[in-house]
Amino acid sequence: MTKTSDRGSLSDSNAPPSVQQQRSIEDLTSTFAEVTAPDEDLNVAFSWKTFWAYTGPGWLMSIAYLDPGNLESDLQAGAYTGYQLIWVLFAATAMGLVLQIMAARLGVVTGKHLAEICKQEYPGKASFALWIMTELAIIGSDIQEVVGSAIAFNILFGLPLWLGCLITGADTFTFLGLHYFGVRKLEALFAVLIGTMCVCFFVNFGEMNPSGIEIMKGFLPRLSSYATIPAVGLIGAVIMPHNLYLHSALVLSRNVDRTRPSKVAEANKYFAIEAAAALFVSFLINAAVVSVFAHGFFSPECAEQRLALVGDECTTIGLSGAGAALEDSLGSSAQTIWAIGLLAAGQSSTMCGTFAGQFVMEGFLDMKLSIWKRVALTRGIALIPAVLVALSTQEDSNASDILDQWLNILQSVQLPFALLPLMAFTQSSRLMGRFKNSGPLIVVTWFMAGMVLATNVYLIVDFVQNDPSSPHAAWFYALVLVLSVFYFGFVFYLVQRDIKKLVTWCRSKADLNDAQGHSESYPQAQSDAGPYTLVREEDADLLHN
Repeated sequence: MTKTSDRGSLSDSNAPPSVQQQRSIEDLTSTFAEVTAPDEDLNVAFSWKTFWAYTGPGWLMSIAYLDPGNLESDLQAGAYTGYQLIWVLFAATAMGLVLQIMAARLGVVTGKHLAEICKQEYPGKASFALWIMTELAIIGSDIQEVVGSAIAFNILFGLPLWLGCLITGADTFTFLGLHYFGVRKLEALFAVLIGTMCVCFFVNFGEMNPSGIEIMKGFLPRLSSYATIPAVGLIGAVIMPHNLYLHSALVLSRNVDRTRPSKVAEANKYFAIEAAAALFVSFLINAAVVSVFAHGFFSPECAEQRLALVGDECTTIGLSGAGAALEDSLGSSAQTIWAIGLLAAGQSSTMCGTFAGQFVMEGFLDMKLSIWKRVALTRGIALIPAVLVALSTQEDSNASDILDQWLNILQSVQLPFALLPLMAFTQSSRLMGRFKNSGPLIVVTWFMAGMVLATNVYLIVDFVQNDPSSPHAAWFYALVLVLSVFYFGFVFYLVQRDIKKLVTWCRSKADLNDAQGHSESYPQAQSDAGPYTLVREEDADLLHN
């Protein structure tokens, strides 16, 4: 394909009108985009030079799959359930890959990130509600990241948790300073931190030497009664809603010529390959942590009580006690190695959380602040709850572990408020043009959304009926009912347009088949009742499939 024939073709009938209204490439380059891919022969199936130009955003995105919340969920999944949740971890990572690729494609094609498009497409109240939900997810994740870093500081240097939280908050400005030297320098630092995690967690994996056969059995789907809550927590820890907002914004650091569909397709391809590689590495690290704690601390008798076998007793285990437990099993170096890996995870993920908070706040609220003010604001919003949690759980690691489990579940509860808008936008011809989701991908994403919502229903019922901390009082049931109505009412609001389109599409297909059935006797009927005349113009998105 020559460059001449390639240019200008995004202005055809399949192109999103919003492309003509988006910021110019020059303006995008001056504000955020820093890297431009080489203009190579588009007929080449794969180019390492081009791949290197697009490499970076996916690795930053993958940090959210390796944060302290993930590590705690991993170690509890292994210690409480053995190897049996490895298949859940794999499925959740695969599901996350599909969503991350969709998020990256949205940013590449439209030149805007997910929060900006939510602000553009939804009414003010709905957009504000989405911002609140996303901020709750960010705060919940940030509590885990900051407290996780504080635990690492405590293990390595004996610092109190609250002081470790403050140090972690201050570290954000150090990362910000590095960002001034260019996004490539920041991406290189994150690559080093991921490498540090690989070394630390695989050293302990090698020392523990878990059974390869048992690990392979973990890929076979099965779920014991005591593994349900850890499985849900694992899903919530792996797929974080704010990470979809983040990835759609990170790809804007690459300068893509959106007047050339082939360059857009090229960016989509290489970003997808990079995301797959990054999440494969994250899966290996997470699976290593699961396997280490499954081999060292799982007991069927303790598992029935949702506990781990540490020493000779059934007890809880979490980030704060994991290092000491490893030390008892593998020696003093194991705790230090664990703490270094945990520190790398916490420090890198807090910066990613800060980036996500900046993009979300700017996109939903249209706030124009200098970088250091945005960092101070987003960091302050999440740091205060983290310090309060550190102070309240300083002497009670069990309370911290329980809180962390529920913060992971919070991510699952909030996931629909990133997943559903992302689905709606990426299957829209108006926004995505020829790069909209295919029919099979739409089916897959709706299936995933249904699974997430069904899981959340289970969580609500299980909490009300079985959780020992539940008050089991009339006022509590009424409160849960009211909150559930608001929650699922908002979910229905987000999907109602897609449901209407689906119903209209089904009716149009039925009417079209009926018209074609009469065309043998009345040939003119087919031409008078074509498929595009049976629906309104705004329903053309579904007919495009």
